[in-house]
Amino acid sequence: MNHRSLFNLTIQLVAYACVVTLASCAPTLPAQDSSARMGAASDTSGGYLSKDAAPDSLVLLPPPPPAGSSALALDEEVHKNAAALRDTPRYKLAALDAELVFPRAADAFACTLGAPIDEQNTPRLYRILQRTLLDSAATTSGAKNRYMRTRPFAAREEPSCVARDEERLRKNGSYPSGHATLGWAWALILAEVDPAHADAIIARGRSYGESRLVCNVHWQSDIVEGRFLGAAVVSRLHGVTAFREDVEAARQELAAARAKNLAPGRDCAWEAQALTQKIPGVL
Repeated sequence: MNHRSLFNLTIQLVAYACVVTLASCAPTLPAQDSSARMGAASDTSGGYLSKDAAPDSLVLLPPPPPAGSSALALDEEVHKNAAALRDTPRYKLAALDAELVFPRAADAFACTLGAPIDEQNTPRLYRILQRTLLDSAATTSGAKNRYMRTRPFAAREEPSCVARDEERLRKNGSYPSGHATLGWAWALILAEVDPAHADAIIARGRSYGESRLVCNVHWQSDIVEGRFLGAAVVSRLHGVTAFREDVEAARQELAAARAKNLAPGRDCAWEAQALTQKIPGVL
């Protein structure tokens, strides 16, 4: 197995460990030699942020809404409203948004960008998504482990859109949402890569987090605080030279992919239609 294949396999395994928890993910991955980098960042040690540099969710977030609070009542109301979207295209999209294993995970924003995000055509952009998944996971772990909030599907004994993960999700804290943290971080980063489409990208980042409500695996307050943490992650990333270099390279990659008229690997008309279905009362 060559260095590039070994690196890709290792990052896939680490990312898979994050699929359910988006929590404590070891950031150390094997380095590649120069012949295997294929234009990727020179630092390929996992996430961009060291363990100490990642935002601390226990410092940044309040506890989840307590029993009897107005915030918890709103969580319950939004949960009931989101349930109305089960058995709809929006529910199916929520299941797609739940995917964190690459290469499928990279498809979430492809329609919004109007170009594929993959190793062949946009390798630096693809790598940004991989590495910031690990940074987002490290950021949410403290609060998840401290509060161990029960997820809505488990609290209500209802189905979720990711039945295969339910057993593990029952053992993983709901607060804050790791997917919402990641989706918001990705949206902010992609808006820098493609500022001409920033509004659409940010809107997709919001809907990516809201997919967790539709999926019945998070409460609204989990999502709101996840967006806050996602912004904190990106703020820290701007202090990392390798990240800034990758963003600049990703801009050039995206322009080249568009010049080739490369199409996203999703049914974008179907996705756009699914996103017209909204959750009443969501913040």
